[in-house]
Amino acid sequence: QVQLVESGGGLVQAGDSLALSCTASGRSVSTLAMGWFRQAPGKAREFVARITQSGSITYYADSVKGRFTISRDNAKNTADLQMNSLKPEDTAVYYCAAGLPVRSSTMHLQGSYLYWGQGTQVTVSA
Repeated sequence: QVQLVESGGGLVQAGDSLALSCTASGRSVSTLAMGWFRQAPGKAREFVARITQSGSITYYADSVKGRFTISRDNAKNTADLQMNSLKPEDTAVYYCAAGLPVRSSTMHLQGSYLYWGQGTQVTVSA
């Protein structure tokens, strides 16, 4: 079993940067892909970014491409999300997730992930 805990959320202004971290425990996540999702008030949870087991390939939602960067450190069992040029529409609860390797056509689906964190709030003021 894998437990995931997110940290680093907070209140920032538009244009600011924020770094989220996801720490895994219970077992190594080096054989799992890691992802970040977010859920804004009144909206469905949506895919943000994913990184493969080795960290060699990353995927991003169009809405964050060029602003967010996902990374991982398998030695520390962590996955991070660096968020730059934040916008008010980035306001959401951000969730870390871990799952088995899947085809790129399905990596944005929540069902492709086995383990989830409790989420961390990110609020971006205008």
